[in-house]
Amino acid sequence: MRLNQNRAESKVRSKAKGPHDAGLAKAVAAKQSHGQASFADEARFIRAWFDNPRTAGAVSPSGRFLARMMARHVDPAQEGLVIELGPGTGPVTQALIQRGVAPERLVLVEFDAAFCRLLERRFPRSTVIQGDAVRLRETLAGRLEGPVAAVVSSLPLLNMPDAERLALLSDAFALMPPTGRFVQFTYGLASPMPKKPKGCRPVDFAAEVSPPVWLNLPPARVWVYRPALEVAGQRLRPEATLIHRLKAGRDKVKLEFRETRARVETEIRLRTDKARGELSKVAISETARRRTTAEKTPD
Repeated sequence: MRLNQNRAESKVRSKAKGPHDAGLAKAVAAKQSHGQASFADEARFIRAWFDNPRTAGAVSPSGRFLARMMARHVDPAQEGLVIELGPGTGPVTQALIQRGVAPERLVLVEFDAAFCRLLERRFPRSTVIQGDAVRLRETLAGRLEGPVAAVVSSLPLLNMPDAERLALLSDAFALMPPTGRFVQFTYGLASPMPKKPKGCRPVDFAAEVSPPVWLNLPPARVWVYRPALEVAGQRLRPEATLIHRLKAGRDKVKLEFRETRARVETEIRLRTDKARGELSKVAISETARRRTTAEKTPD
């Protein structure tokens, strides 16, 4: 990827005439390199999906707006590790780091070997574990050093039986204190963790859901699961519960505002481009008309 950026930068720099042009060349090269990396990630996901659609779950990485929504439900000030399940090429990982979670606190559990190698290159300070994230207790046995603050999942839960989903949630809750969170995105309308499962015992949890992330393709929602307020005889203090709910509400309002602003800016840009195109057509038409008139007018 770095080689591609150097080539793109050299190609644009060859046409530069001054310091401003050189800076522009660097920005264009960086944008081209980012586009090439995004395309490569798309190709990796498609290949992984063809190899095993049940474990891949999607044919493209999570969009940046969805990744940010997931990261917003992780409090970087809360002590402990953050376990990410099914990180793929790392868009949610990057969002967690931008959120303020130190890379050293991240434990990335990925099934695909090629994705594991990519994650090790992109996030060398994080811990990458190749294994089955659904069998979480077995995969992480003896490999965690310290408590866990949150579990963030991009696993295709809707492809799994109810018993597997709830076993995963139960394993995650066992790793965390009562204040821990299990964050999961879904393209479906209903909760991917069933309250009334078929053929297995339910897990006692509290849940909240984000507004739709319309700027993700396809649109998605983020569900946050917490152990019920009474876990192993411990009850959260009312003030702690209130603070948690206020923070969650504040984060939702902020993200909704940013999404609305991005949507409005995109609409304005599209309309501006359309108006410019129409003005350009009018100008061309007027120029052609004048030229025709001039040719017909005798000297």
